[in-house]
Amino acid sequence: MHRILSVGLTGGIASGKSAVSKRLAEHGAIVIDADILAREALEPGTSGLEEVVETFGSGVLSDSGALDREALGQIVFADDDARAKLNAIVHPRVRDARNALRAQAPEDAVVVEDIPLLVETGQADRFDVVVVVSAPAEQRLDRIVRDRNTNLEDAQARIDAQTSEAKRTAVADVVLDNSGTLEELHAQVDELYEKLHGRVSAQQ
Repeated sequence: MHRILSVGLTGGIASGKSAVSKRLAEHGAIVIDADILAREALEPGTSGLEEVVETFGSGVLSDSGALDREALGQIVFADDDARAKLNAIVHPRVRDARNALRAQAPEDAVVVEDIPLLVETGQADRFDVVVVVSAPAEQRLDRIVRDRNTNLEDAQARIDAQTSEAKRTAVADVVLDNSGTLEELHAQVDELYEKLHGRVSAQQ
């Protein structure tokens, strides 16, 4: 039997998920990033991008014919119906790509799926362990404005478009606190990986 330890990693926008997934990868975990798969699903020439243009119009394309993510974001962040339509295009393609990557994972690997909308899309039950990266809303707001060249109103809209911190932590097996320094976060991740790796070894 192909045994892997399946870990779901999530957290609100600007909570520090990428720092956690990068550290886990350094320890040897196989990280599958749903954001990267979602971007690849909408690359020029894909059926995904064609469907997005059919649904939202050619205004979501840049002059070069690539997806203008900012233009699409303006449409979907403020409109639940539009966001649901986009998700219906992207999520099945991400799921297929993810399953292909999981099938390639070696025996007894720790496979971490980095999924921003893990809770919103009801995927928590798929995993052996759900890890939530948590940070205060004010800190996340500051990080979005500072790091993503976004104004305060748009940053708040992006946070509001996701589920609440309480709903995320309600499904968590592990909560990593990223309100401090990167070194403090890394220390928590290092300890977590030891435990995850221990669980894989115990399955053998």
